[in-house]
Amino acid sequence: MNFVNYAPVWRGSLLPLGREADPKFASAAHSSGSKLPRHKVSGHSVALVLSLLTLSACTVGPDFQKPQAPQISEWSKPQKAAASQAVAETMDERWWDVFHDPKLSALTRRALTDNLDLKLASSRLQQSRAARQVITADRYPNTAATGSYVRKRNSGEGLSDPSGHNGNSAFNLWDAGFSASWELDFWGRVRRETEAADATLEVAENDQRGVLLSVLAETAQDYIQLRGVQSTRAVTEENLDVARHSLKLSQLRLADGVATDLDVAEAAAQVAAIESRLPALEQRQSQLINALSLLMGEPPQALHAELSTDAPVPQTPRQVAIGLPSQLAERRPDIRQAEARLHAATANIGVAKGDFYPRITLSGNVGSQAMQLSDLGSWGSRAFGIGPQFSLPLFDGGRLRGVLNLREAQQQEAAIAYQQTVLRAWHEIDDQLTAYNASQLRRDSLAEAVRQNQIALRTAQQQYVEGVVDFVNVLTVQGELLATQQQWVESSTGVSLAMVGLYKALGGGWESVYPVGEMAQLR
Repeated sequence: MNFVNYAPVWRGSLLPLGREADPKFASAAHSSGSKLPRHKVSGHSVALVLSLLTLSACTVGPDFQKPQAPQISEWSKPQKAAASQAVAETMDERWWDVFHDPKLSALTRRALTDNLDLKLASSRLQQSRAARQVITADRYPNTAATGSYVRKRNSGEGLSDPSGHNGNSAFNLWDAGFSASWELDFWGRVRRETEAADATLEVAENDQRGVLLSVLAETAQDYIQLRGVQSTRAVTEENLDVARHSLKLSQLRLADGVATDLDVAEAAAQVAAIESRLPALEQRQSQLINALSLLMGEPPQALHAELSTDAPVPQTPRQVAIGLPSQLAERRPDIRQAEARLHAATANIGVAKGDFYPRITLSGNVGSQAMQLSDLGSWGSRAFGIGPQFSLPLFDGGRLRGVLNLREAQQQEAAIAYQQTVLRAWHEIDDQLTAYNASQLRRDSLAEAVRQNQIALRTAQQQYVEGVVDFVNVLTVQGELLATQQQWVESSTGVSLAMVGLYKALGGGWESVYPVGEMAQLR
């Protein structure tokens, strides 16, 4: 058995309740010269009490040891580094402010206060706190005050009739008292239950942190995608203007007899094809505004007036501080949650082992019972009872052994789940680091492709005016320019989304909202 520095201390003496305890009787006895009986505590009684207190410091079951999470020495390095790189510096708890976008920061603050998923998580946390309070109440004595009145009549043929009239008349019975009971936790079963309840509460706390992390990431991702859609629409409208200019040019050349109907038809088809992209972009913008409205706890399109105005995609900084690898286990809510589940499973083994030992409960009551209300509370109406009770399982068909085997298997499952959670976290971070670097390299290559296509379009338009090339060359180059511009906007959006994904994988953002110390004080 494992011993801990805890033992209940009895701060009082148990005196028999009788006439000797009445101050009036004591005074009378003293005046008459009679001697009151003295209750001496023998050496055997003291030894018995000390033995019980020593046993009460015994806690069965294994003590929880914080698992050693697998570590890596440093973050992975890309073979070809992009402009913005992750650095092992202290991560900003409010990482959404790194984008330096006031609207994004404002939306994040609103989500922290108005998001319904967060409110649901808070409600579940309150339920967990209440459940813990119910479980941990067994550590303390259970006391109650009782009282009753009854008008009754006993059978004249029964065993007794306190009325003295052989059941021929009714009588009153007044009863009032005070009772208390306390399970002496000799084997630490109740302490293990409390330990498991604390760990289960920690699971709920980290569940709330996990919900917060998801809300923060989803808010940033929806906002960045919205700005990306708006940038794509702006690029599409610019290309639409160019296509309409080409259509007018071909119509003028047709009027001058230089161009053909085929050139005009192809130019008109190009205009219609580009125009067809706009409704889908408008639809996507509406969906993203609705998604953000839902995150803010608002009805559909509540943020339309606020967000429908075009704005650029939030850009990432030159360096992204992501902290040290050793800080991951302390920061990611799912790892903390898996550790708390393992802690609860370990404590439940102690609870299951405690059920094999006797349960000893100390109970007592003191009160007054009388047939007349005026006699209630008098010394003659006193009544009391005090003493221990115990129960010891003898035969249960293997139920207790089965429960213990179940708890041990659940602990093994929780240990494996912890290892899996940590390993998955490392994989997610490595994937996000790779995605962040690759998205930047792709964006930079597409930026060069856009620049070259713009040069090619201007050259093709000039050569078409001069009659050197056909109009189909202009249309081809214009289509390639539109495609590369859209891909560039998508890649720029992808860079910012990758950084959000990286911060989510790192588990940052909840520290300033739900700090560990503050939650511990609320238990």
